[in-house]
Amino acid sequence: MNLQLTLISLLFFTSAIAETFKNLDSHPQFPCKPPHFSSYPFCNVSLSIKQRAISLVSLLTLPEKIGQLSNTAASVPRLGIPPYEWWSESLHGLADNGPGVSFNGSISAATSFPQVIVSAASFNRTLWYEIGSAVAVEGRAMYNGGQAGLTFWAPNINVFRDPRWGRGQETPGEDPKVVSEYGVEFVRGFQEKKKRKVLKRRFSDDVDDDRHDDDADGKLMLSACCKHFTAYDLEKWGNFTRYDFNAVVTEQDMEDTYQPPFETCIRDGKASCLMCSYNAVNGVPACAQGDLLQKARVEWGFEGYITSDCDAVATIFAYQGYTKSPEEAVADAIKAGVDINCGTYMLRHTQSAIEQGKVSEELVDRALLNLFAVQLRLGLFDGDPRRGQYGKLGSNDICSSDHRKLALEATRQGIVLLKNDHKLLPLNKNHVSSLAIVGPMANNISNMGGTYTGTPCQRKTLFTELLEYVKKTSYASGCSDVSCDSDTGFGEAVAIAKGADFVIVVAGLDLSQETEDKDRVSLSLPGKQKDLVSHVAAVSKKPVILVLTGGGPVDVTFAKNDPRIGSIIWIGYPGETGGQALAEIIFGDFNPGGRLPTTWYPESFTDVAMSDMHMRANSSRGYPGRTYRFYTGPQVYSFGTGLSYTKFEYKILSAPIRLSLSELLPQQSSHKKQLQHGEELRYLQLDDVIVNSCESLRFNVRVHVSNTGEIDGSHVVMLFSKMPPVLSGVPEKQLIGYDRVHVRSNEMMETVFVIDPCKQLSVANDVGKRVIPLGSHVLFLGDLQHSLSVEF
Repeated sequence: MNLQLTLISLLFFTSAIAETFKNLDSHPQFPCKPPHFSSYPFCNVSLSIKQRAISLVSLLTLPEKIGQLSNTAASVPRLGIPPYEWWSESLHGLADNGPGVSFNGSISAATSFPQVIVSAASFNRTLWYEIGSAVAVEGRAMYNGGQAGLTFWAPNINVFRDPRWGRGQETPGEDPKVVSEYGVEFVRGFQEKKKRKVLKRRFSDDVDDDRHDDDADGKLMLSACCKHFTAYDLEKWGNFTRYDFNAVVTEQDMEDTYQPPFETCIRDGKASCLMCSYNAVNGVPACAQGDLLQKARVEWGFEGYITSDCDAVATIFAYQGYTKSPEEAVADAIKAGVDINCGTYMLRHTQSAIEQGKVSEELVDRALLNLFAVQLRLGLFDGDPRRGQYGKLGSNDICSSDHRKLALEATRQGIVLLKNDHKLLPLNKNHVSSLAIVGPMANNISNMGGTYTGTPCQRKTLFTELLEYVKKTSYASGCSDVSCDSDTGFGEAVAIAKGADFVIVVAGLDLSQETEDKDRVSLSLPGKQKDLVSHVAAVSKKPVILVLTGGGPVDVTFAKNDPRIGSIIWIGYPGETGGQALAEIIFGDFNPGGRLPTTWYPESFTDVAMSDMHMRANSSRGYPGRTYRFYTGPQVYSFGTGLSYTKFEYKILSAPIRLSLSELLPQQSSHKKQLQHGEELRYLQLDDVIVNSCESLRFNVRVHVSNTGEIDGSHVVMLFSKMPPVLSGVPEKQLIGYDRVHVRSNEMMETVFVIDPCKQLSVANDVGKRVIPLGSHVLFLGDLQHSLSVEF
């Protein structure tokens, strides 16, 4: 969201921020203050949200209405309405990337949870909910201190399609099901006014299906925003930038890859904000694409406001060249359904757009109704927030011990053990007399959180936390920075490696390599990092432990195959507790159980154009496809890879062998007529299914999970399916269920997957319609297979 704003925008932001936060150490400004401004109908809490919003809009003049169309909404002094900043950030903790959050007050830090890609690797739904809930508590506390807004622009639920994407780290990975469910849990945790009590956070992802009952009135604790809608996953590659890129997406890929996270975030998560992206989709800028934006409202039941990404309304004209004037760009966005523009473009051009007859004032009113409805649901017009439901939240609720424990648990569960030859790990701290730590990220705190990181509660490096276990620990950077353009520091690194019992090399990526507005061009370790690892491994007394940082996949084939490198651990961007979590895993105080939420590709994948949005492989043009669902090429590490210090075994206790779909269809359906005429039926189209009939065909897959090793462990059980290839574009396999369970040594437990065939066993056909292929579906659980015949 860091598009270079015009000087006017920057001046506007500066003055508005100064006004909004001039009382940082006191409390937020709020409307409906007695005695002069509390008698308006929009202040009357006995009226409905809709009635109050309509009343408020009716009292505004046109210039006052236009003043609300920016993320920095103007004040309306005559009605006692102060300015409001819509743009606050909370991707994995409160962050000051946007003007809504400030750490320049009595609250100077907030809990920094691991980057989303790391939390996703835990495959623990309950953990995701709890992170959203904890961030919301800190957000409300910051609001009470006048240092944050009530509307936050997270989560990022774009699918991590290409491994080079600089913002892939912000997402829950490459699988649409996982991305969708992360989005739902985070949004629910963030928005729900009454948090559900979680009893099994650490080792289970059991959920309470009745948890939305307390929020039936539509009130919100905070507002979450699902972004970036849609098909956005390119920053700057070749001649393309995110501002001018046209994502050409097939109907098939749109239906079963790009759109599911957004539909689920709205239908099930009840997100109150949707952000349209910079890019165009099939020739139409996303923020001007009325069919997509209205689909969210009409078909998915979206009730909230739609914001543009920052200056994405301006890009409709300035970068995409889709309109002939700024006024047309503003008109197209408002008519499409955009309610607010991050930036000042609508402020500057809406008046003239109305005067030129390109957009009506009634459509501006529609936008304001959506905006004010969300503010009313947040209680912004209910009087002094200090007297409200969350009025007692304050600095004591930020950086709390509970939140730090949660951040630590999230990092522990998300770290992935990729290699552990000859059980090199865990180390016994009583048998390690000295350690050598090598690598520029090992003693650097600045990039531990990844993008959208605020000021963390504590600042400890990987090196300082490892010192807690082995006092005789030496450090050498080896490279001056992650770019590692020179080998002048290799000598010192080699020297300390020679003298140590064990060597840990920290290599990988930081934000100089992957970030917003910056994609990678290579999947290899940056610069001379590979040489550094190899030089150190050549002189180490024992096999080296390689720790990898960064959100994007890295081609470490050399390390995977080198016996001098005994263990490989991926920590991503682990947040403020990353050092402690890593040390605990290396020395066996925590048994790793994370799994990769992405495919790790070889360097040769960079030959594939990042601008090619096709998911499916196409052998006729040498296109290998994308993500584990469709990729047909070689892999460094596959989606779901993750080792443990113990061993788990599975047994399928029960699962159906036959499933009949006949009861899904009415008697006069075209499918049944086909069968009556002796025609072969290869799949069932879900458009023809009786409403709500899918629930009757849900079935259970019961699984025993045994821990046959000597160490207790947390383990992610993953159930995949492979469909019969009765139509083009069927996935190689797809994840249909997962569960994180904790099993004690030499014990077993049972877990149950509830499978909805209309969701888990379906795929989009080439015109974007969901179908269930008929024939043999094979379920995979580790090395086990189970055949399920789907018949009509």
